[in-house]
Amino acid sequence: MADDQPLIARWRLAWKLAVSAGQLTLRHFQDSGLKVENKSDGSPVTAADREAEQHLRAGIAAAFPDDAIVGEEYGEQPGTSDWCWVLDPIDGTKSFMSGVPLYGTMVGVLRGARAEIGAISFPGLNEGMHAATGQGSWYCKGDRAPVQARVSARDPAQARLLLTTCDLMLARRIGLGRWEALAGKFPVTRTWGDVYGYLLVATGRADAMIDPVMNVWDAAAVQPIVEEAGGRFTDWQGNPRHDGGDSVATNGLVHDLVLAALRPGVA
Repeated sequence: MADDQPLIARWRLAWKLAVSAGQLTLRHFQDSGLKVENKSDGSPVTAADREAEQHLRAGIAAAFPDDAIVGEEYGEQPGTSDWCWVLDPIDGTKSFMSGVPLYGTMVGVLRGARAEIGAISFPGLNEGMHAATGQGSWYCKGDRAPVQARVSARDPAQARLLLTTCDLMLARRIGLGRWEALAGKFPVTRTWGDVYGYLLVATGRADAMIDPVMNVWDAAAVQPIVEEAGGRFTDWQGNPRHDGGDSVATNGLVHDLVLAALRPGVA
């Protein structure tokens, strides 16, 4: 895989664009005059979301004009190659519009149906991650050299931190009792969610992250980052996919424990 130049070229561009698009969002971050609109599905969108995705699309089109693009704000642009870029200019718009820096600019790249590249920039924190199949998962902080990321080695008896984006949404789906039982198996449960929770899993700071609702642009960049860090990323049925509609990311050791609590009818 080391000589897979088409993959490596897109991996490098994905990280470069995630960082530069993320920097554009800072022009609007913590702006008291930021205008927030609601899309047809009720989710919020801002000028920062749109500007960042336009920047991402322009950079991709200039370098790989035959590749397809799918983005949260501007839909699908067909391509003629085997590659498809999947964009979420601001994952965590509610955090962004609240002035909270736990949001990320996400770039995923599919080859065929497989998510093979992920790049996520957290401009408000000056950190990020990127990964490609067979190339490892890399954590970046400021001007420091990238560090290869690894998930934690904590088994169910040692597990420390469980994350989800919204505990109320999760409890509504699986039932409050089941959620409380799962949370009780971890000493600490927090809603450091959206994409930042997946960074915490991939860098070993958290052991598991759960989302009951995931779009492809929420997941495509995350899957290779978690997997290349040695973890597991699946839907709630245990299938390793980015388009399952929900997600579980763990260090692998606690994965079955978490899945058992999420699957209907499993005690």
